[in-house]
Amino acid sequence: MAGHRQGGRLGIIGGSGLYRMAGLEDAEWQTVETPWGSPSEALLTGRLAGREVVFLPRHGRHHGLAPHELNHRANIAALKTLGVTEILSISACGSFREHLPPGTFVIVDQYIDRTQGRARSFFGEGVVAHVSMAEPACGRLGAVAAEACAALRIPHQKGGTYLCMEGPQFSTRAESRLYRSWGADVIGMTNLPEAYLAREAEICYQSVAMVTDFDSWHEAHAAVEAADVLNVLSNNGRLAQALVADMAARLAPRSDACPSGCDRALDNAILTPPSAWPEEARGRLAVVAGRVMGDMK
Repeated sequence: MAGHRQGGRLGIIGGSGLYRMAGLEDAEWQTVETPWGSPSEALLTGRLAGREVVFLPRHGRHHGLAPHELNHRANIAALKTLGVTEILSISACGSFREHLPPGTFVIVDQYIDRTQGRARSFFGEGVVAHVSMAEPACGRLGAVAAEACAALRIPHQKGGTYLCMEGPQFSTRAESRLYRSWGADVIGMTNLPEAYLAREAEICYQSVAMVTDFDSWHEAHAAVEAADVLNVLSNNGRLAQALVADMAARLAPRSDACPSGCDRALDNAILTPPSAWPEEARGRLAVVAGRVMGDMK
């Protein structure tokens, strides 16, 4: 299928510890409705380090939404509606590795899905699509995130597997040990289906997971408690603000196709012929799949 989207706005999804975006010029909160309902919060648009950005607090500005209550489809669709072509996702996480202590940032490049019953696709209801998730992160964004962490002297690891659990409870000790044996590096509750949906919407996506604890496996550390997480979040949030600003300065809008193919993820992914699409599905999917819909006519 022909064509690609040139770089547009940089989207920032702020997780636990990052509820506001400091330093934005011409900042304005915008309410966006989508065919999948309302996103977590109004979206904050503005300019940061010369780059047009859109900020969405994942849990709302006052952390009123639990992980299982998030409307991920509305969140991603709202960002797409406002012209976002790249997403930097910031989230808190637990660590399964001694060498990833609290305060470490992990530039995630793989996922294990342990969520239950979350709406994980824009497709269905008359239109079938299967996108590849073999490489779920954008290599270009991951490289820039590593450069920014190094420049800011933030302890970090480039690459890592994020196990996404359902929550809102933390892991049992047996679960934590099991997940560690699977080769996961960190654990969180929010990156899926967020990464799936960004891929379906042909948006480059990169998660930076900020370690707050050792989950429940580490015998030398107490099992994770919310109070412990909050103690680490304050410093992590400050570093996350610096990371976002540094990345915004480094990430000029793309002038050509994404090297990782994120902006062409729907090429050959939709199996239902255009003539068989229900009219309601056409209107709904135009928000996220408009590029390929034009090519399929």
